[in-house]
Amino acid sequence: MLNIGITGQSGFIGTHLYNNVALKNNLFNLVPFKTEFFKNQSDLDIFVSKCDVIVHLAAMNRHGDQEFIYDTNISLVNTLIRSLNNTKSKAHIIYSSSIQEENDSLYGKSKKDGRLLLAKWCKFNKCLFTGLIFPNLFGPFGNIYHNSFIATFSHLILNGEKPKIDIDNEINLLYIQNAINTIIDSIITQNDISELKINYNTKKKVSEILKILLEFQSTYFLKCEIPFFKDQFEIDLFNTFRSYINLENFTPFKYNKHIDERGVFSELIRQNGPAQISFSVTNPNKTRGNHYHTRKIERFSIIKGTALIQLRRVGTTNVFNFKLNGDEPSYIDIPIWYTHNITNIGNDDLYTIFWINEYYNADDSDTYFQKV
Repeated sequence: MLNIGITGQSGFIGTHLYNNVALKNNLFNLVPFKTEFFKNQSDLDIFVSKCDVIVHLAAMNRHGDQEFIYDTNISLVNTLIRSLNNTKSKAHIIYSSSIQEENDSLYGKSKKDGRLLLAKWCKFNKCLFTGLIFPNLFGPFGNIYHNSFIATFSHLILNGEKPKIDIDNEINLLYIQNAINTIIDSIITQNDISELKINYNTKKKVSEILKILLEFQSTYFLKCEIPFFKDQFEIDLFNTFRSYINLENFTPFKYNKHIDERGVFSELIRQNGPAQISFSVTNPNKTRGNHYHTRKIERFSIIKGTALIQLRRVGTTNVFNFKLNGDEPSYIDIPIWYTHNITNIGNDDLYTIFWINEYYNADDSDTYFQKV
């Protein structure tokens, strides 16, 4: 059982890495990290002393003063090295850097110089070191105007604003889950290499990405259809896009009812490609679910009875409650990394139809149990 510490645990990469490592609790034990540790050497020493592996993600990448970015990032590395010395640590150090090492920015220079400093320390102290150089990363929960233009574009589109393209460059992109898999693989294989450039998943112009996002908006919100996905990249992009839906102001979608002398007919869903539609009857006061998915797109449709659907993003405490009633058939889609459940809060049976974008595979179910 390896003890894993993640500096920058609350950041974009850190949050995804923390959540993924937590899923492998048969292999890893997480050592909690707080940003304040870098302001108190003794606290940082205690953290470092507990770690078999330290993934150094903590860094500043945006500020009006480029020299301040450089000084801050180098200071973080030097502070970590002091703790490594103070504790006589032999931890495997994994350092996350950026393709921006190759440009002239002081941020890129800070990432490269920080990597070289840690590599030199590890070589001298006979410790494993892995220096990972990532292309542009994107994925759910990135900070808008900060981590990725995809996060910013998604936010703007979903709030009725129009994104602006300043320079229509071709961008090398890597989905966050692939980056996380690389880090975890480096932990398991004890990869010892000071400079490892990670390949990108796809290469697209900014305008191409914007076009796809606008198509998602039109298909998903205006037509109420699940888009057709050409490849895995578009699935990853769609999951990223919908992570920026503001659940605070979200109203479950209502189905169109076609009523005649025969009764009521509602079309449930339209989508080309593999998918699975399931049906359940839930007894009064019973709950299903309390699990989450990391890749699947899932829709809950209430067609009879009264349901309470609850959502909570993994790693947070805020619970979103949605009450749906079969008298007005409606549905709600479940974002990835949100643990969720459904409870029959009525007096009669609850009828639910579940749609998911892939067939169930017991060997790779992408289902992780956690109470809402």
